[in-house]
Amino acid sequence: MSENNHTNGHHAPPPELPISSYPPFPNQLPEGQWSTGLFACLEDPSNCFATAVCPCITMGRIANIVDRGTISCLAASVIYVALVYAGCAPIFGCTYRTKLRGLFSLPERPLPDGMVYCMCCFCALCQDYRELKNRGVDPSIGWKANVEKWNEEGITMPPVVAPAMTR
Repeated sequence: MSENNHTNGHHAPPPELPISSYPPFPNQLPEGQWSTGLFACLEDPSNCFATAVCPCITMGRIANIVDRGTISCLAASVIYVALVYAGCAPIFGCTYRTKLRGLFSLPERPLPDGMVYCMCCFCALCQDYRELKNRGVDPSIGWKANVEKWNEEGITMPPVVAPAMTR
């Protein structure tokens, strides 16, 4: 073994994780419950209007945050528009709703993710966006700007560890 990886019988500490590995969602609402209902779109009227006019932007912002900046808002929006024309947009939305639920241990309610996006796409987009906002994220500024803001405010948290699989 090289000296960098092994010293005096002890492993060197792992390198510091990149900032994208740390999801420091500062507003720690209780895990396991949605902060708003699926049909509470008017709790955030500006997002409700924006989603009704241009749902691809809302989807892009959600994807950028949930994927911790690994996909841009623009790229996710373009993918969403292409999938709308192909009739497959609910699959994309469902994928990100499932990821969002995983981040905060949210229940798959009131219906499974796929059904929510097939039957109530605009409501689902609004709820997902509100959930991020209510947990201290501003999806409108993107992942990188949120992380910079949290760093300026001194908000740091350890990486989220995915729960173990259960039977």
